[in-house]
Amino acid sequence: MLINPDSPMPSDEAVQNSTRTSEPQGRRVLIVDDNVDSADSLAMLLQLSGHEAHTAYDGPEGVEAAARLQPEVVLLDLGLPGLDGCEVCRRIRQEPWASDALFIAVTGWGQAADKRRSQEAGFDGHLVKPVDPQALQQMIEGFKRA
Repeated sequence: MLINPDSPMPSDEAVQNSTRTSEPQGRRVLIVDDNVDSADSLAMLLQLSGHEAHTAYDGPEGVEAAARLQPEVVLLDLGLPGLDGCEVCRRIRQEPWASDALFIAVTGWGQAADKRRSQEAGFDGHLVKPVDPQALQQMIEGFKRA
């Protein structure tokens, strides 16, 4: 990049204001999956993409983590111990902060009945494992904050 020495440089205050007003690209994401390797790998992938990723490994832990973190995006396995992913989604959706969050089922269950069941529970999307990282990133990037 070439810099014109005759161009005025922006003040420190102008630079700070411009960075404060720009919307951050990363999202606060909660991944709830009883397959620890899968959850941790997905968290690493999301962190490399600029997101703040957190994990929980069963249904009750997912509900607790969501209450504490108030994530913008929740990725839930449907076959969780303790509470299944649909019940976890229903419980989290009851929280006022969660009405604008993006909920995506990330599961091995991909039949039409599974997708219908996840939609009825309050999920916004349904991805079948193994998850296509590009498809997941597109869903997250397409998400608009309220």
